[in-house]
Amino acid sequence: MKPTLVIVGRPNVGKSTLFNRLTRSRDALVADQPGLTRDRHYGHGRLGNKPYLVVDTGGFEPQAKEGIVKEMALQAEAAIAEADVLIFVVDVRTGLTSQDKVIADLLRRSGRPLLLAANKGEGMDRAVVSAEFYELGCGAPCVISSAHGEGVRELVELALAPFPDESEADEESAGPRVAIAGRPNVGKSTLINTLLGEDRVIAFDMPGTTRDAIEVPFERNGRAYTLIDTAGLRRKGRVFETIEKFSVIKTLQAVEEANVVVLMVDATQEISDQDAHIAGFIIDAGRALVVAVNKWDAVDDYRREQIKLDITRKLNFLGFARVHYVSALKGQGIAGILSSVDKAYAAAMAKMSTPKLTRVLIAAVEKQTPPRHGAFRPKLRYAHQGGSNPPIIVIHGNALEHIPASYTRYLERYFLEAFKLQGTPLRIQYKTTTNPFASEGRPAKQKLRREK
Repeated sequence: MKPTLVIVGRPNVGKSTLFNRLTRSRDALVADQPGLTRDRHYGHGRLGNKPYLVVDTGGFEPQAKEGIVKEMALQAEAAIAEADVLIFVVDVRTGLTSQDKVIADLLRRSGRPLLLAANKGEGMDRAVVSAEFYELGCGAPCVISSAHGEGVRELVELALAPFPDESEADEESAGPRVAIAGRPNVGKSTLINTLLGEDRVIAFDMPGTTRDAIEVPFERNGRAYTLIDTAGLRRKGRVFETIEKFSVIKTLQAVEEANVVVLMVDATQEISDQDAHIAGFIIDAGRALVVAVNKWDAVDDYRREQIKLDITRKLNFLGFARVHYVSALKGQGIAGILSSVDKAYAAAMAKMSTPKLTRVLIAAVEKQTPPRHGAFRPKLRYAHQGGSNPPIIVIHGNALEHIPASYTRYLERYFLEAFKLQGTPLRIQYKTTTNPFASEGRPAKQKLRREK
């Protein structure tokens, strides 16, 4: 098992910057604003032959009594309970604070191995800036600069010293990556918590609670998944804060990096243009898709019929995706979501042989030939697979650049039905065969005519 390093500290001391340094990524949002990170954020790192998990937590305020700050504190406490090593980050430029003392006392009582990281120490005398932090009783401070990387390697070496080396082959497979996407406050975090059976991410009755794309390793019936909780997507005109703009970017990146996306819509509201825009982005990214209509328990029979009509009318381009009517809060109807995710993932990664693809192509053309372009009709000769996630079918022939978009859509539907690929879009690419002697033939004929 990989050791888990949990980063803890009060707000704005550089925890997320250290997380990005340890994971060699930019997965955690970083800005000069307290309270930016709210949920636990997992990442993978490696030092030599020692892989590890690292967990970023929100600014820790153990004395918080209510609201989102209390939820953040509960998330930090849950991370502390699962830690193999705690990295307590303090700010040498601000100096020792009363809140640091409260956190240090709680961390010492947890009984977990504890390292004290005195951050933002670049260009300063280490002995001088670290002196006051001995008062915390957390051992000798490691003076680091998470922004510049100074002292970070030494910190990680200390954290991993008790743990044995592991080879690359021992690393666990993360399985399908499943992003949960939708408008703000439709229940994305609640769905993840219900699937996990614990309050893993903050679910709060306030739009915009989730800011970052939070990855959660998860296992069900012996199969591994990585669930990704994303920030809600609003119309561009309603995105005001710089932090929220970063969150939108993170959500779009999470969709593009996922294998399957669960699109959540709210049964208590109409299917909006924004729902259609999000669905369109998922299709453009080529991701397999499952639709979950949440809060189904909160609407009456008339409203349920209206929602089903709305989905048929406004999301008619998602005909390949399975639709589930669920209550994430009560756990009703969510059992089938992972089953549909598995089928969509299998369809997205399907392997199709060239002979069978060509036979299906010939059958499709016999059923409906492509329309003529002038005096000529495009000729489709054979097909082969060009990629997966989404499946890409490359068709070779003549004059294929004249095939209209409507006929391409017909071929996509035909291939999906023939190979029983449910839950994934499919891409068609054309490669026109050119005559290598065409450019030489015309001048030769013209010359012969002139000679006559």
